[in-house]
Amino acid sequence: MILAGTEGAVVEISLKALAANYATLSARHPSGPVAGVVKADAYGLGAGKVAAHLHAQGCRHFFVAHLDEALALRPLLPGAMIAALNTMPPGAEETYAAEGIEPVLGSLEEIARWAGLARRLNRTLTALLHVDTGMHRLGLDARDLALLQHDHGRLDGVHLRYIMTHLVSSEIPDDPINETQRRRFAAACAGLPTAPRSFANSSGLFLGEGYASDLARPGAAMYGINPIPGRPNPMAPVVRLLARVLQIRDVKQGETVGYNGLWTAPRASRVATVCLGYADGWRRGMPSGTPARFDGAPVPLVGRVSMDLTTYDVTDHPRLAPGDWLELIGPHATPDDLAAASGTNGYEILTSLGTRLARVYPG
Repeated sequence: MILAGTEGAVVEISLKALAANYATLSARHPSGPVAGVVKADAYGLGAGKVAAHLHAQGCRHFFVAHLDEALALRPLLPGAMIAALNTMPPGAEETYAAEGIEPVLGSLEEIARWAGLARRLNRTLTALLHVDTGMHRLGLDARDLALLQHDHGRLDGVHLRYIMTHLVSSEIPDDPINETQRRRFAAACAGLPTAPRSFANSSGLFLGEGYASDLARPGAAMYGINPIPGRPNPMAPVVRLLARVLQIRDVKQGETVGYNGLWTAPRASRVATVCLGYADGWRRGMPSGTPARFDGAPVPLVGRVSMDLTTYDVTDHPRLAPGDWLELIGPHATPDDLAAASGTNGYEILTSLGTRLARVYPG
């Protein structure tokens, strides 16, 4: 399905594939439920639609990055836990409490503010507790953890729904940091009040039983990114990116195309210009030769991606005409494939897809 009158490019998101991936990941984690990580607008795919569909599949735990993301989803997810990962800003405590958003507490200062609000409200408040076991971004550091382990009273008025940590290198199974973090997390929890645990991310679900917990938090795998690089992807493809052909030009042998003349026609060629560029998240450094598809056949990118436009060599496709569509992301060119070609990861490919692109949800 493509929206009638769509001017330039469309991101198709398969909710059927999304549901299949949720089922696959849930089957890998029999020790507890699987949350939906829907931060960054569900990795660029539309948090409202994605979260509501996961909720319809039975998902009752959701993670976002920021409070504003949580507030936008709260009306759509009745009865579900929504946790905001990126600390609790000073002064936001009452909003969290009033709107039923779970803070992820990662410092003694945050704990003190949340416990203080519980005392003022004269009721117990729930939260998640984040322990840093090696990422060194957010979460209780070794000093704060030791102080809390020796003084559980700092948590008076706070009920811990989960204690969590975040894996550093779970996509590399033999990286010794995985086992180090597993041991550190177990030791940290042993000295804290008893609470359910949340451990595995997407790739962590494939590390084995030692990484199981009471709540898994897969993100990218839900959207079709391969959680086990170098091995066949167990996830269903969720995303297609289609771009409309605006014009087709005849280019003589020896003429160049695009900024700085980076591509020279090796023969008399037909070059199609599509309505998509780096302002839409189609990376400027995407190399020449990166294939799109037309009728299932490859169509190579030529020249430099510009802000709003990208050019493709369609010489071998005489039937292609202005108004037709090229498939830039799909089963034959996955986000992981494009990431490898352009020096990034599949997460960035998806989260970079711009707001000018229409999102459609076939079926």
